[in-house]
Amino acid sequence: MKKTLFIAASMLLLVTLFAPGAKAQEWSTGLDIYSSYIWRGAKFGSGPAFQPSLELNAGGFAIGAWGSVSSSVDEGFEMDLYVGYSFDLGEGNSLSLTVTDYYFGGDWTSSDYHSIEPMVGVGLGGLSLTGAYMFLPDGAMSADGSENDGDVYVEASYSFEKFSIGVGAGEGQYTLHADDEGNEKDDFGICNINIGTSKEVKITDTFTLPVSGAVILNPTTGGFFITVGISL
Repeated sequence: MKKTLFIAASMLLLVTLFAPGAKAQEWSTGLDIYSSYIWRGAKFGSGPAFQPSLELNAGGFAIGAWGSVSSSVDEGFEMDLYVGYSFDLGEGNSLSLTVTDYYFGGDWTSSDYHSIEPMVGVGLGGLSLTGAYMFLPDGAMSADGSENDGDVYVEASYSFEKFSIGVGAGEGQYTLHADDEGNEKDDFGICNINIGTSKEVKITDTFTLPVSGAVILNPTTGGFFITVGISL
């Protein structure tokens, strides 16, 4: 699966870079620092999280790497590779296709420590729709030795002038909790209700610092989070 992903990414990159009339490629890199790492209604690690990124864009094609490392002993370690393509549908509408290889530590050469996720995104003006399915490569086992058939996640969000609001639903890792009898449940349910906003903080006459924050509720697990971050 990893070989297929990288071969496909390489072929798409070559076609994009060297096709007649291809647009010039652009490199970008950054670092986000968040008070805590909250993803799809679940908390990873504890303490502030440092999240570096590196990406190459060429036309609608993108290939990149993204990671997150928590500053505490309870480390929420994650290092991902992804490849995607975005189609401009005009009038502020878009369609994006992305495949991500999630890695959460361990032997990187072993498929046991990777999860693959195809994702589809649709942008209709301020409305964004996302659908994703995360699964382990064929024959792989999760880090704790248990089987995993895959987790579905869907989300709808809308961006207003000063804030955004979103509702996401999923199963498995997104909704894992213990019921009143102490039994583990991970059925499909609402797992990510969020309200977020961002602003530019003026540091000097020529430099501003992007700051973003969100309030997040996971109704299925009962998790409630407030997180704020800066982007460099």
